[in-house]
Amino acid sequence: MKGAHRIIVETKKIKYDFTVKRNITILTGNSGSGKTVLIDLIRDYRRYGSDSGVLVSCDCECKILDNEDWERQLQESSGSIIFIDEGNRFIPSKRFAELIKGSDNYFVLETREKLPMLPYSVNEIYGFRESGKFHHTKQKYNEIYHLYGEISENDSVKPDIVITEDSNSGYEFFSAVSEQKGIPCISANGTSNVINCLMKNEQIKGKCLIIADGAAFGSEMKDISEYMKASGDTVLYAPESFEWLLLSANVIPEVNVKEILEKPQDHIECREYISWERFFTGLLIQKTENNPLWRYSKKKLPEIYLSPKVFAAMKKFMKLIIWDK
Repeated sequence: MKGAHRIIVETKKIKYDFTVKRNITILTGNSGSGKTVLIDLIRDYRRYGSDSGVLVSCDCECKILDNEDWERQLQESSGSIIFIDEGNRFIPSKRFAELIKGSDNYFVLETREKLPMLPYSVNEIYGFRESGKFHHTKQKYNEIYHLYGEISENDSVKPDIVITEDSNSGYEFFSAVSEQKGIPCISANGTSNVINCLMKNEQIKGKCLIIADGAAFGSEMKDISEYMKASGDTVLYAPESFEWLLLSANVIPEVNVKEILEKPQDHIECREYISWERFFTGLLIQKTENNPLWRYSKKKLPEIYLSPKVFAAMKKFMKLIIWDK
């Protein structure tokens, strides 16, 4: 399953209208924000059809997955958008994560929990808010909105320390860029270690820039967001992945993936890729495998990627980050 899919769920009194484009979408919010209402409306529609007073419109089948017999239901589903409420205890389990991997379904998870077993994107975490769009017809319109984005600042950022979630090629690149500026660059050695790394290096004064693969960093966003609010001097830059950055900077000879970059959802089959980060890694490896000079390796970055030409192109693409002295 791939592509973007618009979902409309409505009654005479309320309407939800949103689009999902990845295998995992997170809907979050406090009690009363509308998460459970959405699930209940879809459940009523599946039970009673038009007699429920609910209209569900989507080009894919929308299903509800509950505790009872959930594994069998999941294994028998294909090409569907599956909604799961936070009351289901299996959501944070290792078994659920295993079954999502390789599944030909999209999942919309309504939860306030941190889900470290699942590699979901910072760009697919949404909250609910009420819109006045249908005020005159007295219909309540609940829209979803991004809670987080690729970068946590609107103004330019001049870092005094860089912390990368990556410990391989991404760290190698940003360490070399940081060295030119004379600032420390530290690897957190993994997504779940970023917070601990921040706390260990709190004695370093100035602006701290965290760089993470946004396509799989969603589970850490709540903790990181709270830390950034408290510190006031920490910024997160979370592009899809380091490989996505290299492809987007368009510096590799005879590699043109503009069409894929414009609409990745139309090219990424969720059954094959649990996250977009893995897709872009595979794409970069594939596109450079016949070029010995540019042949990409995630574990050890070829020297050409540390050239002034690549540095300049990457700095230009990362518009809000000031790397030069």
